[in-house]
Amino acid sequence: MPSPRFPIPQGTLDMLILQILSLEPAHGYGIAQRLEQISRSVVQVNQGSLYPALHRLQQKGWLRAGWKQSETGREAKFYSLTPAGRRQLAVEKDSWARLSSAVNLIFEEGSQ
Repeated sequence: MPSPRFPIPQGTLDMLILQILSLEPAHGYGIAQRLEQISRSVVQVNQGSLYPALHRLQQKGWLRAGWKQSETGREAKFYSLTPAGRRQLAVEKDSWARLSSAVNLIFEEGSQ
């Protein structure tokens, strides 16, 4: 049975993009594929959300972009993390861990 899909919570996409790019530089389509692959198809992002997010992250100085040849032989814009992007990812991961921990506490309290 396929995994259920659901919308990515607001504000989460940027963190997920930063995480994917911490693994290796990638083009937009590759980022979307990797998100889907790692999440076992639960997380799927459309181009209408992905490319504005990539642009926004680049404007903040967290990503850099450059054209190079993709695995298909075509030119593609590849994105990579800047040092500021790596620092921001650490902040985002810490915030996410604290939030998810608090939510779990609330769930546990409600089940007692």
